[in-house]
Amino acid sequence: MSSAAPTLSLPGDPPGGRRAAWVWGIGVAVYFVAIIFRTSLGVAGLDAADRFDVNASALSTFSILQLLVYAGMQIPVGLMVDRLGTKRVLTIGVVLFTVGQLGFALSPSYGMALAARALLGCGDAMTFISVLRLGSRWFPARRGPLIGQVAALFGMAGNLVSTLFIARALHSYGWTTTFVGSSLAGVVVLVLLLLFLKDHPEGHEPPPAEHAGAAYVRRQIAAAWREPGTRLGMWVHFTTQFPAMVFLLLWGMPFLVEAQELSRGTAGALLTLVVLSNMVVGLVYGQIIARHHEARTPIALGTVATTALLWASAIFYPADRTPMWLLIVLCLVLGACGPASMVGFDFARPANPPERQGTASGIVNMGGFVASMTTLLAVGVLLDATGDNYRVAFASVFVLEAFGVAQILRLRRRAALREREHHVVSRVEAVHVPA
Repeated sequence: MSSAAPTLSLPGDPPGGRRAAWVWGIGVAVYFVAIIFRTSLGVAGLDAADRFDVNASALSTFSILQLLVYAGMQIPVGLMVDRLGTKRVLTIGVVLFTVGQLGFALSPSYGMALAARALLGCGDAMTFISVLRLGSRWFPARRGPLIGQVAALFGMAGNLVSTLFIARALHSYGWTTTFVGSSLAGVVVLVLLLLFLKDHPEGHEPPPAEHAGAAYVRRQIAAAWREPGTRLGMWVHFTTQFPAMVFLLLWGMPFLVEAQELSRGTAGALLTLVVLSNMVVGLVYGQIIARHHEARTPIALGTVATTALLWASAIFYPADRTPMWLLIVLCLVLGACGPASMVGFDFARPANPPERQGTASGIVNMGGFVASMTTLLAVGVLLDATGDNYRVAFASVFVLEAFGVAQILRLRRRAALREREHHVVSRVEAVHVPA
């Protein structure tokens, strides 16, 4: 398939420009704040354990519950975006994750803190799909891959803010002041959102759609799922995202400190390296896919293969400790997992019409978080069963990677044929549009 095929500018394609960048930038700012709130627990784990007097298993429940809520909300959020529009869904999301962050700051007990994180996860789940939808409404289709990667880059910048500033604020100002102060960022983006964000530019309103309750929901989900591109996108997201997510969200720090006997400072620097690598690779992948759409599958499979190779080399290194150079390379490669997972949206986007983009994106986005949640649980269970044998526990990653790769290989030809059909129809429609 020609690389130019998916980048054809069609009649009605949004013009982009400065106003589009400004409006989309507000949506990205909301996502940026959501990621700060999502990842703030990662640097506050020890403080949370002391504050709520809980053990490691109870502490890990915070992360697992948050992922469970996030994954479970993806299809409902996609339907909400298609039905209510981006601005309304983002507004609900900001209110929920801000109240969740504030509740986490003031919670006097573990149970209330758990409820606050669930509320935060619910609001967080509403942000990324909305930002993707906003980009597709304001920018030409050929910009889609780069716009998605840049949005993800700002998300990783939010992760950096947590790593560099939330951790220091906790040390200097304490729990309540840090988390209450950070929640004010949610208020700021809410004001910007209400004042300036619009769902689409003038003259580019989506076609009216019938929203007939449960029947509409079933039709949207079924129609999106029938598209091979949607299913391929979900499996790409499933297979590529979760190794880095598992490493960053929970098990990377214990592995580096307990199994590799590194200091917390050194381990933190390696985790930061994953984030920085993610930001750089995201820009590179976005540029490549925007110019060469046929590179999507090689990028996804290449990232999975490289990740598996480095993961195996690090955990099965024939010595008690893995050398630092290999851990550094592993962290650099893990940084490519997030950008590779964004390729999943680039399969689903051309396979679905604008009025179904939110639903399709929700299906795709669910993949990686289901894989992450499954692996978080598997690693924990295997660590308990084997007496903290990280080699056995971390080997569970290969099971999900192999399963995901099998699904990608099964669907890739079917999705390519279907995308060709969509492209031919689009070209015919473009020829017959009156001047």
